[in-house]
Amino acid sequence: MPISSYKPNPCLLEKQIILITGAGDGIGRNVAKTYASFGATVLLMGRTVSKLEKVYDEIISENHPEPAIIPLDLGNLEMVTLTELSDNITANYGRLDSLLHNAGVIGQKTPVEYSDTEEWERVMQINFSGAVLLTRSLLPLLQRSSSASLVFTSSAVGRTPRAYWGAYCVSKYAIEGFALLLADELENTSTIRVNIVNPGATRTKMRATAYPNEDPLTLKTPEELMNLYLYLVDPNNKENGQTFNG
Repeated sequence: MPISSYKPNPCLLEKQIILITGAGDGIGRNVAKTYASFGATVLLMGRTVSKLEKVYDEIISENHPEPAIIPLDLGNLEMVTLTELSDNITANYGRLDSLLHNAGVIGQKTPVEYSDTEEWERVMQINFSGAVLLTRSLLPLLQRSSSASLVFTSSAVGRTPRAYWGAYCVSKYAIEGFALLLADELENTSTIRVNIVNPGATRTKMRATAYPNEDPLTLKTPEELMNLYLYLVDPNNKENGQTFNG
């Protein structure tokens, strides 16, 4: 089905529990508000509590299901933190219906030869290793859903290398490989479907950082991507191991 012709039911995500990383800004913020408007209880994960609180207040003001705030830095993960997170979600919700990996950082844009080792490791930890560990920890909760969705955010440089994009490029290659590995592993043993989304050039702060001389008015807004993000978590969607471009 072409995404442009997809028409989500207004009650599409009623009683769904959905965790979104990087929910305080940009695409993550818009996704959180959109999912809530379709009935989901959204778990807002991010590093900056004040940003998450603002999204929380916006959702509450529109009389949508009360979200939860989960302050967590993927760049500084400990296994005890992940265990506590899993236990808390289990105690409060019993399951997880979708997990959307949206958090990410660009890091340095420089030749590999001159890249800073610590910065390289930080980008790989946030964009790749942290997402892997979080996914691994929450898989049992996704298994409890009757139709779970696991979505990884990639980039055009996750398919075609671009000089000077360093760790960001490598991290997106890695996350796509991990997503496809999981899709293959889970296809015949689970109801979890795993897909990748490449949002493309979108009007966000991260894009502005990467392309400071670009006119943001020439780019699509995060709101224009919401139909795609709804399709990816639609419980009736059976697609698995696919990449969707925004």
